[in-house]
Amino acid sequence: MVLETIYVVRHGFRSNWIVDHETGEYLASIPGPTGIPSDPALASYGVHQAKQLGEKIVSLDPPVDIVYSSPFYRCLQTLKPGVEKLFGEGRAGEKIRVENGLGEFYGLARFDHPSPAPLSELHTHFPDMLHDEYEAVLVPSVNGESIPELHDRVAYVLDRIITQLDNDPRGPKTLLISTHAATMICIGRVLTGRMPEDISEEDFLCYTCSLSKYERKNKQAIESDVEQWDSRQPNKIPKTGWVGKGIKGGWNCTLNGDCSFLAGGEERGWRFSGDEDFLSNPNAFNDAANAANSRSGIVEGESAEEGEKSKTSRL
Repeated sequence: MVLETIYVVRHGFRSNWIVDHETGEYLASIPGPTGIPSDPALASYGVHQAKQLGEKIVSLDPPVDIVYSSPFYRCLQTLKPGVEKLFGEGRAGEKIRVENGLGEFYGLARFDHPSPAPLSELHTHFPDMLHDEYEAVLVPSVNGESIPELHDRVAYVLDRIITQLDNDPRGPKTLLISTHAATMICIGRVLTGRMPEDISEEDFLCYTCSLSKYERKNKQAIESDVEQWDSRQPNKIPKTGWVGKGIKGGWNCTLNGDCSFLAGGEERGWRFSGDEDFLSNPNAFNDAANAANSRSGIVEGESAEEGEKSKTSRL
């Protein structure tokens, strides 16, 4: 028995932060629970989205067997309504595995980007929800990464996770991942093996609290011959050869950024824009292409109503 289905969700609307590209100082518009500027909680609108997503998660078919999440607060908060009910019913493994390798994307920089809160602190915010013994496959460099490195990071982490679950004696068949926009796009690309010529192509959708589904082409275990990642060289990501064939035999995307269960529908879409590299572009964080959703014009941290009011001034 091997892993057959992967569900991927993006966190809901969050509060915002800014960064000084010269000093690397991050500042939050609203202090978050962990005190880390780039680790905010969901905005009230995002909390509402998460509840709707939770209802969807509970009803998924095939049902969720195991849950992984980025270590950032907003991703765990997004999962909470759904997994609390699943765990209460003795489903989905009863614990979330916190995986740093599924975390946020930060562009290359000479300064250190903020790291997420350690597991010990996350336990205080999400008691009895997190797996104590799980060790992250990879921890991204604090100096960020290039877009190709991000894709390779996601490919390596998924290769290791799928290998672990394929060999799990409990035989989990369905995985749920909670992550971020950039990582969600990369997950789609590395699972299917489809890498567009234009990095900014809107191929795999990642609206807030959207849901994607991937089904394995070949339902047989494929042993991994990928080298082990070395924490002493965090930017040296072992190659998986995912381009053109995908991870572990390849996967089909059967649901792409679905928002049909959300009252607000598709909101706050995102795509790659240039290198997003602080080394060559000091304004990398000021992402004009994603300042507003190309469809709804809503920025994270705003309610739908606030987004409509400010839409014209931003476009």
